[in-house]
Amino acid sequence: MNLPTYPELEAKVAELGFQKMGCLSLPDMTFEAGQLKTWLAQGFHGEMQWMADQFEKRQFPQQLMPETKTILCVAMNYYPGELPQEAEAKIARYAQGDDYHDVLKKQLRLLLIWLQTYDADIQGKPLTDSAPIMEKTLARKAGLGWQGKHSNLITREIGSWVFLGELLLNITFPDAPQPEPVRDLCGKCRRCIEACPTDAIVADGVVDANRCISYWTIEYKGDDIPQPIAENMQGWIFGCDICQEVCPWNIKFAQPTPVDAFLPRPWNLRPNLSEIQQLTEPEFKVRYRKSPIKRAKLKGLLRNVRVSLQPSPDLQAR
Repeated sequence: MNLPTYPELEAKVAELGFQKMGCLSLPDMTFEAGQLKTWLAQGFHGEMQWMADQFEKRQFPQQLMPETKTILCVAMNYYPGELPQEAEAKIARYAQGDDYHDVLKKQLRLLLIWLQTYDADIQGKPLTDSAPIMEKTLARKAGLGWQGKHSNLITREIGSWVFLGELLLNITFPDAPQPEPVRDLCGKCRRCIEACPTDAIVADGVVDANRCISYWTIEYKGDDIPQPIAENMQGWIFGCDICQEVCPWNIKFAQPTPVDAFLPRPWNLRPNLSEIQQLTEPEFKVRYRKSPIKRAKLKGLLRNVRVSLQPSPDLQAR
């Protein structure tokens, strides 16, 4: 089978906008699967039942594509910069631009098409946070970085403002180097744990979704957010970046994304709560088309805005 050299593959991956890559043969993830099972048993996934579904596929990625011989793991920088201090509400940086699912999958498909120019029998399956697969574990094993105490993958070069993706392939690259997992470089730092206003990081690398602002503002579909969460949301109406904002690796190494698709839409950088409150369903669909924010639906976004507009208990007591 005709294949590109590994340096040629690295060059193409970089050309497509990815900052990190690594190739894995099918890894043993028994230990990580055990950790996930414990996390699920503790109910830390909240109402995200999809985290518990198709558990075997999470442990054995080849079940997503039986012909898989290689998992190519990639990371793409999405950091759009600091939030404006005058903004009356905040949207997580990953959601300020276009939907990363669309962006990364498009680039991974282009990579697959490029590989198929070498041999038409090459088969692949592009993935990014849209299939039952343990992305952070795979990225760590592929040498892209390590999982910080906030559970996000941290890279030495650009911190943790990265999207992860995978391309399952039915080929191997004979000259690919053996991946070397990056050792945990968080050390004794606990800034992310101490900064979380809802104490969602319950142990190193373990996040309880039931306490996480991101979970309540994105995944939760109910009408009301519990008071202990609501009074600590600090203006976040979709997602939360607090644990990443205080990370020394991000403070020192974050770089603006070169991907225009991730740059903030004006209304996401400075959300106007009164304006959002007036949105109709058709207007919501137009404004947030191809945006991660559509996941919350209009009902969820309006709920988050309503909570954000409620006076804090301190103000009510005055």
